Amino acid sequence: MNTIKVSVKDRLATITLDRGKSNALNRELITELNDMLRNIAADDNIGGVVLTGTAPFFSAGLDLVELYNYNEEEAKSFWQLFLDFTANMVSFKKPMVAAISGHSPAGGCVMALACDYRVMAEGQYIIGLNEVPVGIIVPNSIFQLYAFWIGKAEATRSLLSGKLYSPEEALKVGLVDELVKNESLLTAAERKIKKYMELESNTWSQSKVNIREELIAAVSADQSATLEKMLAQWWSPATRHILQTILANLQRK
Repeated sequence: MNTIKVSVKDRLATITLDRGKSNALNRELITELNDMLRNIAADDNIGGVVLTGTAPFFSAGLDLVELYNYNEEEAKSFWQLFLDFTANMVSFKKPMVAAISGHSPAGGCVMALACDYRVMAEGQYIIGLNEVPVGIIVPNSIFQLYAFWIGKAEATRSLLSGKLYSPEEALKVGLVDELVKNESLLTAAERKIKKYMELESNTWSQSKVNIREELIAAVSADQSATLEKMLAQWWSPATRHILQTILANLQRK
């Protein structure tokens, strides 16, 4: 595996995103992580997952540099892959805790939202869904995932403005569950997930699925119509111009 590292101890799998400094999500990382989660879901020897990155990032979200250069067919298959990946994470039956090691905008936030509990490192970091200012239409399934944790009113306000939260703001609105110093991040995440793993596994998993029934239906539904609208906007001159500006700023850093 080129983009993730996996270790297993005492039935707990720790997956560390490992793609450069920012762990930007490209086709390879999403595929490797998706495949790993499917393998873990089917492995009775693993009871839970901690998903983390390396400071100062958890994940910077989608790799816009790579995506910008996709042709129409590549772009469509990538967005379908990302939506399928999100559905897989949301419907993952075993406990999964996010140890958010730093910045987590957009796609990074989506991954954290799919988990059952979020521990975030203290610091000058940001987290949230900022797709709208980037020119990306947010599908209803992602809105439902956001609203599942922070409520529809807060999700609506923040999505439409592209608000990015500080760790303290994220804790206040329920976007994250706990703030700790970076050196205590994995310890705190492991402490929480072990409490989940101590409970009878089938009871816990079925309860999770029941609680998420409407959410799982939303992310698993046919999103062809939504995808068409997303792709039309993706190729629009307005969005291409926004992306060009973002990429130019990235190249200057």
